[in-house]
Amino acid sequence: MLRTKLLTLLAIALLASLSTGVTWAATGAAATYDVNYFENANTAGAPDGSVHLINPDVTGGNVCANIYVFHPDQEMAECCSCQITPDGLTTLSINGNLTNNPLTGGVLTGGGVIKIVSTAAPCNPTKLAPAGAVDAWGTHVLATGVTETAFTVSALSAAEVSALDAQCAAIQLDGSGYGVCSCGVTG
Repeated sequence: MLRTKLLTLLAIALLASLSTGVTWAATGAAATYDVNYFENANTAGAPDGSVHLINPDVTGGNVCANIYVFHPDQEMAECCSCQITPDGLTTLSINGNLTNNPLTGGVLTGGGVIKIVSTAAPCNPTKLAPAGAVDAWGTHVLATGVTETAFTVSALSAAEVSALDAQCAAIQLDGSGYGVCSCGVTG
């Protein structure tokens, strides 16, 4: 009887440790691509939204958060890359860092999409080699108030990597300084 209970407990412990490993492996493998949206950017009377980025130190070193901001019509408006130290926090303003220098000039108003791909240093948003992890949360400025949600971890295809590289390279090559976002506040 004691032996049966001991074997049962051992089996449960083994299954728990295996399932934890599977969950971590799945999260770690997919944790290089995060997606979220923003609303009411640069809108009179609306507060500023923010994006909070952390390096959970999966790789034991600095990571780059390669950030791509899109108009609602799927056109890339801005891109940049921000280095984050292990266990570091970087906070970006939607109005001040991510939507105030779009390729088309002026400021980006309303809503759009933010995509983040993590890579190892050196940081370059036009030459992606996904690695490491960046965890991200974004605030959403809505008529009912401000909420905060985690970015969605998504699958990153080779086609998406190629598209992000090409669009950001075109912005940096032809934008005359427009279309480049900035990295916000660290710490």
